[in-house]
Amino acid sequence: MTDRIEVAATELRPLLEEFIMWARTNAPESDPELVGPAALWHRLAFSQDLGTWKRADLRNLLLDRMPKVVEDPDAAADGMLPAVDAYLTFLSQTGRLTKRSDSLADLQAELDDVEDEFVDLMEELLDDTEGDDGDEGEEAGDLGDFEQFADELAELDTIRLRPDSELAEAARRAPLIAKARDLALWVGSGRRVGEETLLSDAEVEEALAAVGLPRPETDGPIAEAVPQLWNIWNLAVDLEFLEPGEGNTVTVQDDTAEWPFDDDEDVLDAWMLGLHSVDYGDPELPDDDLTMALTGLTRGVLVRLLLAGGSRDLDELAQELAEAAADLDEELGADAWEAAGDPLAPAIDWLSGYGMVELQGRTLSLTPLGTEGVVHLVDDADIEVDARPAIESMSAHELLALSAELPEDEADAEFAAWMRLREPGKAAEELLEAAAEDDNDALIRVQAASVVGTLGEAAIPAWQAALKQPSLRPYAATHLSQLGVEGAPEPTPDDTHWLILDMWTISAGLGRSEFVSSLQDIGPEMVNNLLEVIWKIPHAHVEELLDLISQVHPDKQVAKAARRALYKARSASSV
Repeated sequence: MTDRIEVAATELRPLLEEFIMWARTNAPESDPELVGPAALWHRLAFSQDLGTWKRADLRNLLLDRMPKVVEDPDAAADGMLPAVDAYLTFLSQTGRLTKRSDSLADLQAELDDVEDEFVDLMEELLDDTEGDDGDEGEEAGDLGDFEQFADELAELDTIRLRPDSELAEAARRAPLIAKARDLALWVGSGRRVGEETLLSDAEVEEALAAVGLPRPETDGPIAEAVPQLWNIWNLAVDLEFLEPGEGNTVTVQDDTAEWPFDDDEDVLDAWMLGLHSVDYGDPELPDDDLTMALTGLTRGVLVRLLLAGGSRDLDELAQELAEAAADLDEELGADAWEAAGDPLAPAIDWLSGYGMVELQGRTLSLTPLGTEGVVHLVDDADIEVDARPAIESMSAHELLALSAELPEDEADAEFAAWMRLREPGKAAEELLEAAAEDDNDALIRVQAASVVGTLGEAAIPAWQAALKQPSLRPYAATHLSQLGVEGAPEPTPDDTHWLILDMWTISAGLGRSEFVSSLQDIGPEMVNNLLEVIWKIPHAHVEELLDLISQVHPDKQVAKAARRALYKARSASSV
């Protein structure tokens, strides 16, 4: 159909362009743009000859076809019929209305006859559109719609996430990933799949054996009675264990057999690829409408567990979700819940298989891997939740990056809790090593130096090691000098200039007004003096800072000096 539309549109384009030119003089009150869809669908549905128009075809076009394809019912109600009238007049006057057509007078009479009905149809479409827009904010989506819990999620206490090594080890034990691997290995390289069913019944039996699923008792095709197998197949695709090949073939990926991978990062990357498979845990019923009424059930389980602190009584959870299903779909929700028998069973089975929940007695709980996963799903839904690494597993760099985003009192609390787990000298070493990881990150550097500066003499060995790092040397020299360490280098003017560039970088990151204010605090004379020398400092941001000063400083002389300094800096860096 797409090809036909493209061909018809290509045929019509010259004619419509000529009509637009004609309408400017002969029908200036009409909107030629409204003719395009009508002329296109006339060509596609009623006549391959662009100049042959019949009354019956015109009626069917306007009352049957156009309500299905019109994009702006309001504009169509006001202008479609006058535009089509002008177009038909154009065809007649330019000799393009063929002899097989009804006369222009008859066609115009038909336009008059259908006018009221056409306008009514457009108004109905407009009412439907407005109704949909008005209800949009009230619809809950499905049982797994996180948006309805946004306020509650934002009010949760800080969620502490477990270290990657622990999460990766849990992911390696996930039974569903092992099944997906085994299925992909059975598929092999270049297996041809069918168009109606992926596998023949004989292949389905082999695949079931490969993943350890029982053969169902069924009188019909086996392929229609193994939803769990197809869910595992889809998971294998999600995990990139399987990929489409040429033609109707699928192929196992080369590294699939290596699962569970040795590298923790590779393991978690793979697990995250399959995270959205949680939707496969939703109940599948013979009736599609009943199935749709329980859409999102598995996500609904996850978000309710998170809101409850990680655990729920299974019976209470089931009752809450049953009521939610009935409220969401008053016509089918309760029937769907009853028809599913135990709707939570497939959801819990899938989540357990993916390592996200565990059931002990009648208590269902998120695992650490499940907490990590649902936090990611909430984040994917653009909903705020306060999730942080566990203090005991937080690296120095994670601590510094997190604290940069927190209010000062919360950042201080994070630092204090983290420091309590380390000797001061070791803490200083880790923080300064983290600050040296990226010369571009002035904020991390300043934060690290500030915290280490509070550790006194215990930090001397870390400061002495930091002297070897160009980005940290200014801080190390300053603090060692303040501590009166014998043999420590005195801070140089270049060190001072580096510190200033770091502060300017941070200020610029806060916004233009904040940056201008920081410059004005030290006065134009001091800024001019700095511009004469600061361009020489091999700082990662010196050129962009000079460029910014030249653009935003209110003193024209300072802006001019910044442009000169920028030129010098660029010339020096190109040598």
